[in-house]
Amino acid sequence: PTLLPPLSNPLSSSPTSSKFSLHRQIQSPIPDSLPMPTLRSATLSPAPAATPSPTAVTPSPAAAGTTPSSAAKRRMTARRAADSPDSPQFASPHKSPLAGSGHFGAPKMLSGSPKSSRKRLYGDLVPAERPKWNPRDPAQMQAVKEALHVATTPSCGLVCRDDEQRRVFEFCKACVQQERAGSLYVCGCPGTGKTLSISKVKQSVSRWADEMGMETPDDLSINCTNLGNTSDIFGKILEKFQVRKKASGKLSPLQQLQRMFSHKESAPRRMLLVVVDEMDYLITRDRAVLHDLFMLTTLQFSRCILIGIANAIDLADRFLPKLESLNCKPLVITFRAYSKDQISNIINHRLKVLEYDVFEPMAIEFCARKVAAATGDMRKALGVCRSAVEIFESGLQDSSDKGAGVVTFDHMDIALSKVFKPAVVNNILCLPQHQQMVLCALANTFQHSRKKATTLGELNKSYIEICRSTQVPAVGMLEFSNMCMILSDQGYLKLGQSKEDKLRRVTLQIDISDITFAFKGSRFFEKCLEQPKF
Repeated sequence: PTLLPPLSNPLSSSPTSSKFSLHRQIQSPIPDSLPMPTLRSATLSPAPAATPSPTAVTPSPAAAGTTPSSAAKRRMTARRAADSPDSPQFASPHKSPLAGSGHFGAPKMLSGSPKSSRKRLYGDLVPAERPKWNPRDPAQMQAVKEALHVATTPSCGLVCRDDEQRRVFEFCKACVQQERAGSLYVCGCPGTGKTLSISKVKQSVSRWADEMGMETPDDLSINCTNLGNTSDIFGKILEKFQVRKKASGKLSPLQQLQRMFSHKESAPRRMLLVVVDEMDYLITRDRAVLHDLFMLTTLQFSRCILIGIANAIDLADRFLPKLESLNCKPLVITFRAYSKDQISNIINHRLKVLEYDVFEPMAIEFCARKVAAATGDMRKALGVCRSAVEIFESGLQDSSDKGAGVVTFDHMDIALSKVFKPAVVNNILCLPQHQQMVLCALANTFQHSRKKATTLGELNKSYIEICRSTQVPAVGMLEFSNMCMILSDQGYLKLGQSKEDKLRRVTLQIDISDITFAFKGSRFFEKCLEQPKF
């Protein structure tokens, strides 16, 4: 490119002096009036040039070894390069664009679109957008349902039960190291992760024994609901040791185990980890099976590590005094109900295997709060989420919108209302049709009036009007009175005493909202609940 003609320097008397003035500016220190640069800017940015001094000493041209015209050209080339947007000081986000003027300013954004500039400036710090969920894709919909299924073991591991798993693992580890038997009782409400946690601990114990070069203990899992008889549990333990002989056929499995663990010669060499799930099914009238099972761990040469799992939290309190007197008191670990934060965390961990967002964050939080306040059952929370997905899927069939969407707060609200129905709502749905119509007549009578009671005759008029509007044949007065007496016995209403049935006082014993909620979504009963016109 063609260079511009050299500019005149008013501070120097000759062209030669401008070259040495520039040389002195580079060698001069930073003035005190300028702010000190930070360590980052000092290492990445060139030092700013100082203001030329009018009293600068100009050496002779001979000492420079160059001509005045070449010095002016180099000065102008440097000055144009500094003003160019392609210069290095503009190419790095850490260099100030005002470095040449002696001032430090904010970084200048690169040219181009804002998204491309952010990506070039910050690189991997900008999170990539997740692909959108296509609920009309059968494969994606099936993957969501499988991730929320109760039987699906989360690939990311079990969360929110680290402390309980650590305590069970330390117990099993001590028993294996010392080659001694022991008993542990795990209790908690349904859906708190007891069985899944113990399964993870069994895998951890086997892995730890292999790493330590120790003999891996055998394991046996027994679900007491599959036992035909409670005493069959001893036969299953005996089969694991594989010592059943024809000569011992006269002895029961319990007696064979007791003899085996009482003598060193017949005692097995390898430890056995026995996990007994649903242990409360072993409770008999004399509780002999439960006591004998824990007694096996107290024999001198026993090799059993017994872990019992049950939903009954008070099981240990009821049987611990007896077990303590028999010197076989187990260690008790309680699994508390999940909190709302834990439920939300578990749901999000299960959905991490998917590459797209399925739920609105508010929908998951609403489900977690509702389930935690009711039971804290994680299985019920997963069931609610699956139900919300199915409600969303059924809505797609009625909609012509082909765009992608997510499960919203409204879908979760409908799913929760189906799961957490009050007991009175389920009972109303199980009543015969005419008794349900009587409850609708009561709701119509009290819903739009301040009175809290009516007579049996007035209620019969409202019932007949409902039958007429729905074209259902009404029953006679005697049968109507008998239906009201049945509803009174079940606690839905209260009947007073009178010589005439039509004058008997009738009051509603349940909330009107329970009646309307029970019949929500039914066109027939929604028509019955409309205010009759007399």
